[in-house]
Amino acid sequence: MTATRLDTTQFDATQYKVTTRAQWEDAAEAWHRWGPTLESWLGPATLAMLDAAGVGPGTRVLDVAAGAGGQSLAAARRVGSAGSVLATDISPTILTYAAKVAAEAGLTNLATREIDGETLETLPAAAFDAAICRVGLIYFPDQARALAGIRRALRPGGRFAAIVYSTPAANEFFSLPVSIIRTRAQLPPPAPGQPGPFSLGAPGVLAETLTAAGFSDVRVETVPAPLLLGSAAECVRFERESFGALHQMLSGVPEDERPAVWDDIEAALRRFETAGGFAGPCELLVGSGAA
Repeated sequence: MTATRLDTTQFDATQYKVTTRAQWEDAAEAWHRWGPTLESWLGPATLAMLDAAGVGPGTRVLDVAAGAGGQSLAAARRVGSAGSVLATDISPTILTYAAKVAAEAGLTNLATREIDGETLETLPAAAFDAAICRVGLIYFPDQARALAGIRRALRPGGRFAAIVYSTPAANEFFSLPVSIIRTRAQLPPPAPGQPGPFSLGAPGVLAETLTAAGFSDVRVETVPAPLLLGSAAECVRFERESFGALHQMLSGVPEDERPAVWDDIEAALRRFETAGGFAGPCELLVGSGAA
């Protein structure tokens, strides 16, 4: 994956989204290729998210920041021929993989559309019974605008559910690489309200954010989700190929120094290797509310 440098001296939401789109366009093939790993790792939380959103037979589902669409396919199977799923993402290339996998699975009830998750007002109002977002809301510069768009797209009483990471301490498979890259790139701590993997993970923040956006009957469930792989080296390969957020941060490190940073990350992650393989600590939150 190539990386475009993000200006960290003053956060520019417009440039951030341009960079994010470009990096997901770059990472689309890898994200699709690592699909089995993603579904094994995120599977239990995905089922909890679909339950929390009330996804069932006949449901019309909006998937925001759908990526390669593993959760979109799970929703499409649940809703059946009487329901439908619209998978949206800022990256058109990554959506082609979602469409391809759906076609191969014979799922004719899943459609894709390139839409920025912060411009959902382009969708008809009250057109969906449920909305979902798997590890995407955390990266939106304007989460309030995204949630307002989601709430508008839902029928009254329709439910929204999102998966986010909890705290850095509970997600060291990711927070250790972030910390190492931040130190090597001499990046300041993220400013309050700035998008990032742990932007909604502190105690109470996800519930407060959903409530402030106008959702009622807000619930938050904690889902343990250890990342199980063969080794720390495999985890680094997974993150190096697929995690755009890390590349965005690493753009502040000279290119010839980046391999050494990945070596440092692998060394740090080896503490999670056991006789049975690698078990990276991960804890997810599933937050939901009614429109």
